[in-house]
Amino acid sequence: MIARVSTGGAQIRFAFRNAAGGDAVTFGAVHAALARTDAAALADGAIDPSSDHGVTFGGKPTVTLFPGATVWSDPVALAVPPLGSVAVSVYLPHPTATNTVHALGLSPAFVVAGDATSAPRLASPQRLRSYFWLEGMSVPATDPSAGTLVALGDSITDGYATTPGLHQEWPALLAERLQREGKGGLSVVNAGISGNRILKTGAGESALQRFDTDVLARPGVRWVLLMEGINDINMSIIPGVPASEGVEARQIIAGMKQLIERAHLHGIRIAGATILPTKGLPFYSAGGEAMRSTVNQWIRTSGWFDAVIDFDGVVRDPADPMQLRPAFDPGDHVHPNDAGNRAMAEAIDVSLFP
Repeated sequence: MIARVSTGGAQIRFAFRNAAGGDAVTFGAVHAALARTDAAALADGAIDPSSDHGVTFGGKPTVTLFPGATVWSDPVALAVPPLGSVAVSVYLPHPTATNTVHALGLSPAFVVAGDATSAPRLASPQRLRSYFWLEGMSVPATDPSAGTLVALGDSITDGYATTPGLHQEWPALLAERLQREGKGGLSVVNAGISGNRILKTGAGESALQRFDTDVLARPGVRWVLLMEGINDINMSIIPGVPASEGVEARQIIAGMKQLIERAHLHGIRIAGATILPTKGLPFYSAGGEAMRSTVNQWIRTSGWFDAVIDFDGVVRDPADPMQLRPAFDPGDHVHPNDAGNRAMAEAIDVSLFP
């Protein structure tokens, strides 16, 4: 699996999680290396062999993930440059159900039979774009001003309509911008899940459920950038969806207040991003638009958030503010394309993050 860091450093650690329950999962071996990024490497998962390191857990090369458990590796003496790509290779010695998957990985992953964790390149691999059990990576900071920004969101944060492999989702572009503008000690964690909601479980745990593991359990978190709510609205207006799935604007706002309170309890600041327009969806309705308007008005004016990121104002069409700008619309009328994500990343006031 190929994953990209934000900040660089002389060491790196890896977190794996058996989040979805089911049977325990045993890794027979885990390796990490710098991934090659040339065109040929995208076909066979080539690495820089001189950078290959075995990964251990409590000094041992194997580890078992029990249901619901998260494990962190020992530090690996792998020097990683800022925005560097790391190949994380896992060997499964037994037939294993892939019960914990981040389906929209956007970066390449490769599967072959046998233990190829230290192979310089793979022979005729199956190519995918998902992460399996890989919860995150951590580069120990050397600068006391360093910290982590967690982008907590849904498919728009996940990068649904962006070009795979090019790191065009707005959190990745924000990470590039921080490096470019002299804030290289700040990393950006993309905690977006396509289909995710604030209030109810569906595509992954709700934001309220996963806040502890996806935000509070991350090392060095200074800010949360919250962009959620559109799926709560859509599941309330899609024809045929059970009424029990529906919510009201006041409940979405109450959920946001809870996330703000929980962040502040841990000394973390939280920015609220306005919800993007969706006119053009087959189930778009005046009722859903009224909910979005109510929530956005609260985000902008309530003063609850430590900062407001007006993504709605950035991507909406001046000629019809209830829909995306045509230049940002990939055709589905809800997920900004590469250009839209770049505009979003550029609109964030990075002076908020010292």
